[in-house]
Amino acid sequence: MSALSRESDEESSSDLFEINHEYDYEGSLFSFDFQKWNDSVFVAVGNTESRSSMDALEWTLRYLVTPCTVLHLIHVFPLIRHIPSPLGMLTRGQVKPEMVESYVSQERDKRRKLLQKFLDTCSASKVNVDLLLVESDHTVKAILDLIPVLSIRKLVLGTTKLSLRKSKSKRGSGIADQILHNAPDDCEVNIIYEGREVIDRMIGWSSPRENSSKSKSKSKWIAIRNYFTNKLR
Repeated sequence: MSALSRESDEESSSDLFEINHEYDYEGSLFSFDFQKWNDSVFVAVGNTESRSSMDALEWTLRYLVTPCTVLHLIHVFPLIRHIPSPLGMLTRGQVKPEMVESYVSQERDKRRKLLQKFLDTCSASKVNVDLLLVESDHTVKAILDLIPVLSIRKLVLGTTKLSLRKSKSKRGSGIADQILHNAPDDCEVNIIYEGREVIDRMIGWSSPRENSSKSKSKSKWIAIRNYFTNKLR
């Protein structure tokens, strides 16, 4: 499978890019038109059964999108390491390349159908949208690696009540929380929960970013901190 493929869908007015995280991003993306990404917003979308991704997309459409904006949806899915065969599941190296390509194509179509509701939402808002499918077993690393390569300046992620509880109790951190605290300072990361913007673990989490200019934005959210603290009790 190629490191990057692009498909055009005239009906949904969207483009699809597929990236294998095992490849070098810079080599994979050399053909991208970076000029059109000057006014771009990136939204990470995950499990379609989760409401958090749709909340993040709807918030983005409401507050960040202009008529000139190009919206890029990022979906990270696990590496395809095994291929079904009459002998059971076999590694990619054990089956013919045609079988690998056929299975990968089927999986791509499944993902496209599962993610169609996000594309439909963008289409209803008359927004130009790209869908980037990133094949990786490490969601956080995959997205963080994309930031400098694609010059991402605006990134929006949804979060769940469980992730907020973990952040509040310091028992762990969710995907959005990890990306927020490790993204470059020139990338604005917006975390959305139930239609509102929040910053996970706004206080009390030791991170290199807390001493950066990004930490200044935390004071902006002190006013709504009590709202979410009370809501999660």
